[in-house]
Amino acid sequence: MSLKNWRHVEVELRLRWWNRNVVGTMFGGSLFAMSDPFFALMLQHNLGPDYTVWVKSAAIEFVAPGLSVALASFQISAETLAEIRAAAEGGQKCEPAFSVAITDPQGKLIAKVNSLLYVRRKRGFAA
Repeated sequence: MSLKNWRHVEVELRLRWWNRNVVGTMFGGSLFAMSDPFFALMLQHNLGPDYTVWVKSAAIEFVAPGLSVALASFQISAETLAEIRAAAEGGQKCEPAFSVAITDPQGKLIAKVNSLLYVRRKRGFAA
């Protein structure tokens, strides 16, 4: 994992004996797991302790087999963070959606992951 800042995270998963499926390619659960926590972690770090952040739902679409290395680049812009803060400012929930592509080193798409998060400003912190 490479962490430039909490708005950009790069993750790598290498094919190993423990993450192979029955046909010798990357197990789908490993691909899903490599993507699951990052948008929530990034939001929690950027929004701070005044906010509750959960992954509400996530879905993965498998496009091609993972044969060597799987890469994912997670990004959250300053504009998106400002929109989420504004939406949750009064204590109401906000449910931002994020997507990430999982590719091989040549850029071939292996899977697409869509995540829906739950964000709410904690009681006592709302304006």
